[in-house]
Amino acid sequence: MACFERGSPALKETLLKLYRAQKPMEIDHHLYEFGSVEYHIQCSGSDPQYTYLSISTPLLSQGELLSNGLSHYTINMVEGICSDVVEITEPAKQGYQLTLRLDFSKIPNKKDSEKIIAKISAVQAVIISSQLKEMLQNVNSQDTHQGMYKAIKLVYHPREAFFVIKQPQKITAIFPMRFKENSDVIIATAFFQEIMDVGSSEKWAKAPPCSWSPIPPPELRGETFDDLSTNGGFVSFDISSRHVEGKRLDKTVWSLLNFYAYVKYHVKSTRGFIQRRMRKRLEGLVQVLHTPSKEETEEKTNKVQGKAEHRFMRKLVKLSKSNIISRKCGDLSRKIKRIRFRIKIQGFEHFRRRWLKMPSFSSLTGYTKLE
Repeated sequence: MACFERGSPALKETLLKLYRAQKPMEIDHHLYEFGSVEYHIQCSGSDPQYTYLSISTPLLSQGELLSNGLSHYTINMVEGICSDVVEITEPAKQGYQLTLRLDFSKIPNKKDSEKIIAKISAVQAVIISSQLKEMLQNVNSQDTHQGMYKAIKLVYHPREAFFVIKQPQKITAIFPMRFKENSDVIIATAFFQEIMDVGSSEKWAKAPPCSWSPIPPPELRGETFDDLSTNGGFVSFDISSRHVEGKRLDKTVWSLLNFYAYVKYHVKSTRGFIQRRMRKRLEGLVQVLHTPSKEETEEKTNKVQGKAEHRFMRKLVKLSKSNIISRKCGDLSRKIKRIRFRIKIQGFEHFRRRWLKMPSFSSLTGYTKLE
């Protein structure tokens, strides 16, 4: 679950802006986040040394465990963020569960300032996770209700409740799964079955056992109809004492709190992957339809070759006709040239001078030749 941030990005940005400001800033800002989470940041110019941060967040459970407000365990977890910088003010501001007074001047090293402010911005996650940590630490305790183990309903996000049931030597976490689209139900069901198959292998023997059922498990008998009406079944994890030892406790708690978000992320990514593959496959089919087959290519090639041969024959015919015409024209021109030459007939010159002599005419205005 490392891809899901614990801290609030907007809160972290605001606190860093106050910390890096060269001059004192006066601010009165409200931040609202998903899940009915609200932050109120106050910093006055008259008292620039301290910044007040108030948090309002829905609690995981409104049962007996938190009937008197935040537990001592939760308060200790918040104070453990950075005791020199963070101080809890009592009473909290009206309308908020917790009010913190921050003194940025006591941050030990400027290089570590961003890390410390990132931890402060994750105070809402600390409050929520501390409640579940307190439950999981009491794995061996037994809390029966009318001869059965009591199921505690926890709500981390609206409309995403899950149940924690204390049983001998283990705690069972049950998640009712709901999806809007039928395709998401199919993808999620395959995903749950894959988790069961992988979890039963030897490689993941130390992981919490996982089971999926399309019907409500017996542990949820007696719960309301709205809590048990699902279309994606029920996913259960069995948490034993070895899963909550040392640093494993924090990892286990964070994984349980974000299981819904992780499933939605997987379903969305899988749906996007399928759509990309379908789109790519469609493009390939369209390309195949537009690409001519081998027979069509050969047929087009034959047609082109036939047309080229036809054009070539027509050129040859035209050339042959032109050659014939040019030859005939050449012969005719040569004959005409021969006709134009003077024909020499013996005695014709004497005949022409005697009989074909042009008569001479005298002009009206002539002149008399003088002898």
